[in-house]
Amino acid sequence: MEFIETALRGAYVVRPEPIADARGSFERIWCEREFADAGIEMQPKQANLSVTHAAGTLRGLHYQLPPASEAKLVRCIRGAIWDVIVDLRPDSPTFLHHASATPTAENREALYVPELFAHAYLTLENDTEVIYQVSRPYAPGLERGIRWNDPSLDLAPPHDVHSVSDKDAAWPDVDPGELADEIRGTLRSS
Repeated sequence: MEFIETALRGAYVVRPEPIADARGSFERIWCEREFADAGIEMQPKQANLSVTHAAGTLRGLHYQLPPASEAKLVRCIRGAIWDVIVDLRPDSPTFLHHASATPTAENREALYVPELFAHAYLTLENDTEVIYQVSRPYAPGLERGIRWNDPSLDLAPPHDVHSVSDKDAAWPDVDPGELADEIRGTLRSS
């Protein structure tokens, strides 16, 4: 596997290296040793599959507070997505900056999302399926979100957004000081 670091330290596009012959191909999509060699310490504890019928559907921006903050390895197995992350690490030089990738069923790339990053994706094709491994089980009481179209984030989806859940549309705009204080507080207590 090839690990290509994004503009946000610790977040990577993970590109498989298929071995092909007349029968088809084989590629490794997860290997604890290869991830550790790239500096990524992630032990998946849960895997999720999301099926989205219509292009232009946005899911996110979601994150979980410590001690349930989770790292994710997000892969599109059917269709295509615009995958975007926002750095929520209060002391990071890229706090509230974002990076994106375009995993597709064809390129088989994945996006590694470190802990303390908000995550969202927009489907670029109908009938898109996304599978992601996460480092911790979902903890509903520690789930938070940021409104995807908060002007301060300046996200620029490559496709019109046609559908967002009521829950995702209701997330607040980010208040940098309040967010940093909440995350620092949960880090101290975890």
